[in-house]
Amino acid sequence: MVVTPVRHVDLGRHRFDITYRALVMGILNRTPDSFYDAGEYWAFDQFLSKAEQLVVDGADFLDVGGVKAGPGDEVGLEEELERVIPAVVALRERFDVPLSVDTWRAEVLRQAIDVGADVGNDISGFDDPEYLSVAAKGEASVVATHIRLQPRVPDPEPVYDDLVNDVKDFLVDRAGRAVAAGIPKERIIIDAGLDLGKTREMSWELLQRSEALAELGYPLLLSASNKRFLFELLETERHDIASGTTASHAIGIAKGCRILRAHDAKSGRRVADLMADILATRAA
Repeated sequence: MVVTPVRHVDLGRHRFDITYRALVMGILNRTPDSFYDAGEYWAFDQFLSKAEQLVVDGADFLDVGGVKAGPGDEVGLEEELERVIPAVVALRERFDVPLSVDTWRAEVLRQAIDVGADVGNDISGFDDPEYLSVAAKGEASVVATHIRLQPRVPDPEPVYDDLVNDVKDFLVDRAGRAVAAGIPKERIIIDAGLDLGKTREMSWELLQRSEALAELGYPLLLSASNKRFLFELLETERHDIASGTTASHAIGIAKGCRILRAHDAKSGRRVADLMADILATRAA
């Protein structure tokens, strides 16, 4: 089945046609302890080189995060601002692509918007009561992500009444809050939150059932790149799951995902373009 419930998404001054072609959101970690690159791009010149490579490889926009989602050392507001704001300034000076900040703090989003950010990517489900008003005032897009507890809180044995419907209800509620705050529907993105309060089987089920979320009427973001559920299912190391990430991207796009949050923009761009051709041909 070809799922095409949403035709476009607005990110800053850019409008993207996502009828068939998925966007690639290039991941840029401003953390010394990220789960994937373990601080490989912590040095600012390395960070900028990585950003340039993501854009060259086909990233449609960039996502900068200053605090990893998993447990770790405490990162206060001032430290997060020191990591994120200079990065956004430097990226805005260099690239004409939308910029996203991966933060659940409204103050970080506020200051990032002031220096050129276009999107607030919040994995907490808008836990900060000021988050949506800041986004609306700054005319920013937002990502509403499902999470069972809170970022950085271990959740090894999650329990749901009905996994897919519970995630759907949560995302409908959070998207509704964004609309009520004055954010246009074209600027609201939803994300199932794979690995966030989910076992590997739960994440796999949500990936396979992506059409149930895509049909809610908002652009659906897939954050499967190098995730824990993949290397556990494949019984291999985290740095040996490129094929699993690519397969997940193809499955997700076929089932309605239209944004790929990816470490490897080149691979993401290739699978997105290939799937766009396949889906357009099927629909013809």
